Amino acid sequence: MRLGTVLTPMSDENLRLAIQCGVTDITTRYPGPQLDDLSRVKRRIEAFGLRLSVIEGYLPIENIKIGRDDGSELDELKSLIRNMGQAGIGILCYNFMAGTDWVRTRLDIQDRGRAKVTAFDLNEVEQAIRLGHDGAGTMAPVDAETISVDALWKNLKSLLREIVPVAEDAGVVLAMHPDDPPLSEFLGKARIMNSVENFERLVELSPSEANAICFCQGTFAEMGVDIPGAIKRLGKHIRYVHFRDVRGTKESFTETFHDDGPTDMVAAMRAYREIGFDGPMRPDHVPQLVGEDEGEPGYTMKGRLFAFGYMRGLIQATKSC
Repeated sequence: MRLGTVLTPMSDENLRLAIQCGVTDITTRYPGPQLDDLSRVKRRIEAFGLRLSVIEGYLPIENIKIGRDDGSELDELKSLIRNMGQAGIGILCYNFMAGTDWVRTRLDIQDRGRAKVTAFDLNEVEQAIRLGHDGAGTMAPVDAETISVDALWKNLKSLLREIVPVAEDAGVVLAMHPDDPPLSEFLGKARIMNSVENFERLVELSPSEANAICFCQGTFAEMGVDIPGAIKRLGKHIRYVHFRDVRGTKESFTETFHDDGPTDMVAAMRAYREIGFDGPMRPDHVPQLVGEDEGEPGYTMKGRLFAFGYMRGLIQATKSC
């Protein structure tokens, strides 16, 4: 297992802090369509002794999900995968949430020591905030057009048919992130990446080492599944991990400190060892600590530093288990 992270912002100071805390792998958002865009970011990260391992977020995929792509997004996505292969960047993390990215209805729930965490409550959906694209902005407008479960599966199957061979040729792994929250529908649009069974269906749609899973622990916890059991069940298909936890259900939950949620994190780390997971694992959706009120909710640095230490302790402690 390799300790990874996103850095917001990816400043020289944060890059130094990451390597000082034992991080080896960096995840960054899609920097642009040209190979030079990737190479520039990669060189900067490597200058600090770190490795750019994952591209995640801001991808040209939104019209593909709802079946409106005129071919331009697909072409750009294929180009990105080829560029990643040339640059030696091994994982592309994507999701299939139609119309939104991950959303929360509160950004200021107080947790331990009055640290701020994000939360979601389906009863407050009218104040949902779309994250992952515009930071802590307001909810981006979602068109009124609905999309069915069958249509989403059809669009996903079509996408995999197009990009899995490209990923195989490039030596890139496509890691699907679950829907967050993993509801059956949200704002009139169905959701399909919301159960262990549907992730099994995903990998069966296109059996390939390039068609894999991002195991976001918090989202699987929202599903109500046994986390160590789900890790073992999905096994070899897990190629990238978001390490986090929540309290509650998919209809109503709050984020937690990594060491203070209901999931047995020691058992989870043991399960990753049992399946032979050796990829990047990053802390996700960290609390905002004192002095970080102006930061991007879930992505500030102090909470991430705490998570690094906790995760390294679990990784080392489970080596002999």
